[in-house]
Amino acid sequence: MKEEFRARMLRIHVGESDKWKGKPMHEAIVAKCQELGIAGAIVYRGIEGYGTSTRIRHASHWKFSQDAPIMLSIIDKQEQIDKLLPHLDEMVDEGLIATSDVDVIRFFRSEEARPKA
Repeated sequence: MKEEFRARMLRIHVGESDKWKGKPMHEAIVAKCQELGIAGAIVYRGIEGYGTSTRIRHASHWKFSQDAPIMLSIIDKQEQIDKLLPHLDEMVDEGLIATSDVDVIRFFRSEEARPKA
C-alpha cells in the first residue's frame, strides 16, 4: 500500500565534533525528533565539506581526528516540523538548516501497519 502527501524536509548541516549538552549534536537532534514524534530522521556522515564557518571539515581514518561534516535529513508534515524548529534554534550554535517542500510517497505493507502521520 502507499500514501502520498505534501511535507516539509529539513537538511541540517553540522560537524561531527559539534555537541549539545555533552552529546554529539546529531544524536541529540535525532533523539529530539523521536521525542516529538517526527516521521523520519536520518544522519549522513560526509567525506569533506564546509559551512557557515568556512572551516573545512574532513572525515579521517585516524581516531583522534573526527570532525567530518554531518547532514541530517528530517521529513514530516509542516505542523510537526514547526514543533521541532524552536528546539533547533536552541541547539544549533553553528551550522546550516535548509528547508524545502517535498512530495512524499510512503510505502507500507498493510492498513494495520500504516504509520500515523
